[in-house]
Amino acid sequence: MDGVLTDIHSSWQYIHDHFGKSNMHSVDAYLQGKIDDREFMRRDCALWKTNGQLVTKAELVDILSQVPLMEGARECLGVLKQKRIATAIVSAGIDLLSNRIAQELGIDCVYANGIQVDTTGRLTGEGVLRVKLNQKDEVINTLSHQLRVPLEHIAAVGNSCFDAPMLDICGLGIAFNPSDECIRQRADIIVEEKDLRKLLPVIEYYS
Repeated sequence: MDGVLTDIHSSWQYIHDHFGKSNMHSVDAYLQGKIDDREFMRRDCALWKTNGQLVTKAELVDILSQVPLMEGARECLGVLKQKRIATAIVSAGIDLLSNRIAQELGIDCVYANGIQVDTTGRLTGEGVLRVKLNQKDEVINTLSHQLRVPLEHIAAVGNSCFDAPMLDICGLGIAFNPSDECIRQRADIIVEEKDLRKLLPVIEYYS
């Protein structure tokens, strides 16, 4: 989702930027294996406060409502829908955004991480782990069984090293506007421009 269907680097970072916060210390700790995905999310959620209190789900929804779609997203997903090709979001980003994007674009399945809230709708400080940042291939395997589509008939689109395991196990791996060299090296096809309409020739060829 982030950097592919939406024109932002990260839905988590988008919220950090809104509050003028940085999570680079947590990023470094995660990449060094010092914290796991749950602790990573916990530390991120702890940064989202107003007047000393954690924000509400409604506030996050309002912030994320400003996230723009990637250029050409509607046209690209429209063609996939016309061809009756099943579509899915597999993202370590936030489900409050992925659900919105899926609804706007008519995407069939959504796997993304969530945010826990209490009975008043305020964040508890905990996340809901569904997609491990470094192990998106696990979700692709689940999707393959769920949709009864062999891995060799699945195309994965990603833009960073975190997407590489997903591209590795699919029949077709596409690096879209890649931000890392490692995703370039693992992709079958590379699209350099920030325009999802550039995927249309690929879709036509393989469908």
